[in-house]
Amino acid sequence: MPTPTRRFTAREHARPRTARALAALTALAALPLLATGCGYGSKAPADRGGPAAVGGKKAGGLGEVKIGYFGNITHATALAGLRTNGEIPKELGGTRISTQVFDAGPAAIEALNAKAVDMTWVGPSPAVNGYARSGGENLKIVAGATSGGASLVVDPEKIRSARDLKGKRIATPQLGNTQDVALFHFLAGKGHEVSPETGKGDVSVLRQDNKEIPTAFQQGGIDGAWVPEPTASALAARGGKVLLNEKELWKDGEFVTTNLVVRKDFLEKHPDVVEAVVRGSVRTNAWIGEHPEEAKQHINTALQRDAGKPLPRPVLDSAFEEIEVTDDPLAATLALQARHAVGAGLLDKARLEGIYDLSILNKVLKGEGKPTVDEAGLGS
Repeated sequence: MPTPTRRFTAREHARPRTARALAALTALAALPLLATGCGYGSKAPADRGGPAAVGGKKAGGLGEVKIGYFGNITHATALAGLRTNGEIPKELGGTRISTQVFDAGPAAIEALNAKAVDMTWVGPSPAVNGYARSGGENLKIVAGATSGGASLVVDPEKIRSARDLKGKRIATPQLGNTQDVALFHFLAGKGHEVSPETGKGDVSVLRQDNKEIPTAFQQGGIDGAWVPEPTASALAARGGKVLLNEKELWKDGEFVTTNLVVRKDFLEKHPDVVEAVVRGSVRTNAWIGEHPEEAKQHINTALQRDAGKPLPRPVLDSAFEEIEVTDDPLAATLALQARHAVGAGLLDKARLEGIYDLSILNKVLKGEGKPTVDEAGLGS
């Protein structure tokens, strides 16, 4: 009989946060500059070449596949799975991988539309935006990756509760990205009026690169930020307080943070290549769940490569504890996030039927002895 589908959370494997670990994290606030402030989630750099091809038969006969991802812990599947001799290169065999690292979702979707990448890990809001604006012609969500790993972190001397947000400056990574939508929905629910275009209103919303947010916070340029990991943990290391972990807003604490999306035309022409990447992703997620300490080492090595410096261990541990790797794209939560974006004025109402094609994922899951996952009525 098939084994139950598991979503592996780092909390199941990582050691509990002891007072000593928290003290170490707090002590980092005294440092003038941490690795995250030096470029985690930096804008897309030149192609770094990607991991070396394992060799052998090329997947679908294709010589190269171009893959994008972010330098964030929420992209653990890519950071761990794309390493040389990782599960994804193994599945692709002789097909070479070229990679591109992005700061936030809108840039990744632009690259997908321009055919600069064939597939990319990206958050739900940019995927929904891209799909809606193209009339459903540019992309398909083919697999999940992570849930969780996003928080509103604030200066505790200025903000002690949601009531104190009025008149404050709160950052998000980019206009229309997943955390931007979450913040605007939250603010509206608290009665705060803010222009989605300018970010001006009862609360000032500043869109800043993830790499700039920790330094801006430490220097007093912002009073808080709604950000993904590891930026949230980096802010905590600079004296910030988690005012709200986004998990608190969702049933069972689960909500889609990262999906794997593929250009529609690439999926149609190269389904074997997409299947190889999806199978590698599923096996990577299982490996992360079974080897959390080793996974963290590979993830930090990838962050060092992409950003120039590794994360300090307390920040890495804190960030990794907050994410949950999952094959399930949690389609029902994407539909709700899309409604949040419409309500916040960040997305025109659009039909999302067909945004998912989970046929390859479900084929892979069956092959791995796992139950299939649901498209929540948004399948092809």
